[in-house]
Amino acid sequence: MNAVSELSKLIACLLSAAIMSACTGAVQPSDEQTYSDSQAVSAEFRTASEIVSDMKIGWNLGNTLDVCAADRDGDGIVNEVPENGKVDETLWGNPMTDKALFEALKAEGINAVRIPVTWRDHLGEAPDYKIDEEWLDRVQEVVDYAIDLDMYVIINIHHDGGDDAKFGAWVRTAAEDYDGFAQKYTALWKQICDRFGDYPDRLIFESANEIGFDSLPSDKAYELLGKINSLFTETVRASGKNNGSRALLIAGYWTDIAKTCDPRFTLPEDDNIILSVHYYTPWEFCITNKQKTWGTDSDIKLLKDKMYLLKKNFVDKGVPVIIGEYGFCIQNSEESCLKFAKTVSETCYDMGIRTFLWDNGEVFDRENHKWRVEGLGEALRESVE
Repeated sequence: MNAVSELSKLIACLLSAAIMSACTGAVQPSDEQTYSDSQAVSAEFRTASEIVSDMKIGWNLGNTLDVCAADRDGDGIVNEVPENGKVDETLWGNPMTDKALFEALKAEGINAVRIPVTWRDHLGEAPDYKIDEEWLDRVQEVVDYAIDLDMYVIINIHHDGGDDAKFGAWVRTAAEDYDGFAQKYTALWKQICDRFGDYPDRLIFESANEIGFDSLPSDKAYELLGKINSLFTETVRASGKNNGSRALLIAGYWTDIAKTCDPRFTLPEDDNIILSVHYYTPWEFCITNKQKTWGTDSDIKLLKDKMYLLKKNFVDKGVPVIIGEYGFCIQNSEESCLKFAKTVSETCYDMGIRTFLWDNGEVFDRENHKWRVEGLGEALRESVE
């Protein structure tokens, strides 16, 4: 190679280095940028077990981004109709969410939040099922409130899995038209994955909320849920960015503990997943106020037996577990509500399971930033010491 060629090669290398340096400098996130503003360089992601272990107290932003124009009482009529025809987070009576809420929650010791999201009122037509940009931006804004405070965040597909298909619920149609369901499900998750792909490992995707397929024979129902959870995992993993390493939360069958511990329930073949189940036992105390008190020896034994099932079937086998929802009817005995919340959290924490208190807006006052059950924050903090 002659001298001219060598000189040309040197000039080309210098120009290439300069261009690379300029481009690299252009995408470096500043202190003011959020994860959504930057092409974040992926730090080494922790395992699902490490992430769950680092969680302390979890809380749900319920009846907010999960709202929808729905038949909530089963009478065949939509309960709340948005005045302007557009569903927003205030439809079910809660105020607009702001960062101050998450700051107040963090001050109470909460370091993990589940932000349920319903998408069904914000999707375009097939085959793209494009998410309304304003809705997706708002979901991202609320996620950023928590992520910017170094909290863990879970987002999911929530009342899309409801039982009011007449008004827009669609996940359970997989029992009759799997291909049609899968097209919509993958289109939705691809968009979510693209928008949040650069986020750190503190953001977790959850496959669904409370779904099952009881119209099918039991074996087929379990098989279908396993197929959906595998489709979710494969879709996220193939989406690129940080999603190949992201911990994923897999919904159990109806998120019911006993049904999920059934050997017919199978998890996707993936080594970075978490199991999600819910705990509303006894129903009469947790959801209604037919049972005003909780805390007898038999109440506590039932709780511990249920959690031991999860420990034996999943935690001890290397699969971390989250109780994505648990809660109580706030009209019940305040002493019992405190005891229930503390005992659930403490029992689970000692077994390596983490819990997320369901709050539809009645438990933590989102405007005055205080617990409506006196002493609840202290009780929860004590449960994870």
